[in-house]
Amino acid sequence: MKTTFLPLLFSLLLALVTTGPAAARPPRTTIYLVRHAEKDPTPGLTDPPLTPAGEARAQLLAQRLARRKPAALFTTDTRRTRTTLAPLAQATGLTPEVYNAKEPAALATRLSHDFGGKTVVVVGHSNTLLPLLAALGAGPLPSEIRDEEYNYLFKVDLRPGKPAKLIMSRYGAAPHVVSTNKMR
Repeated sequence: MKTTFLPLLFSLLLALVTTGPAAARPPRTTIYLVRHAEKDPTPGLTDPPLTPAGEARAQLLAQRLARRKPAALFTTDTRRTRTTLAPLAQATGLTPEVYNAKEPAALATRLSHDFGGKTVVVVGHSNTLLPLLAALGAGPLPSEIRDEEYNYLFKVDLRPGKPAKLIMSRYGAAPHVVSTNKMR
């Protein structure tokens, strides 16, 4: 009886060691990145507000991401990014932090080091999101985010020692494309 008990005990201990905390998956950091919502296209505005469609998109973003329970919110220091993030900030009770979009590597480092195992939301611009995604190691990326595209939702999952995992989706209304064809 002793001889059958010892292998069983050994198997049980081995199972505990290989499935216990030491074998647990490393914490996943999830970063959601979006471009600000639709902005007022009036020429000459240096810091345009959102349009009514943009305000509706900002509300939709809050509804979609509040349930993800972000630990931090990041925005550039423009009215359109702050306003895009405002409904989510209100829903979560978080104060958005302003980041320098000209330094994507610095933000990528901060996100991966300071928010390990947490969820973060970043709002940027059509010309700043792709460099930030690249700094996070995410890809493949679209070649550009066109002026009329406000509905990209990028999700980057980071795990220590693993390549970044990128999921691209869309949210809200499709972009409104103005036709350049003239009727004769």
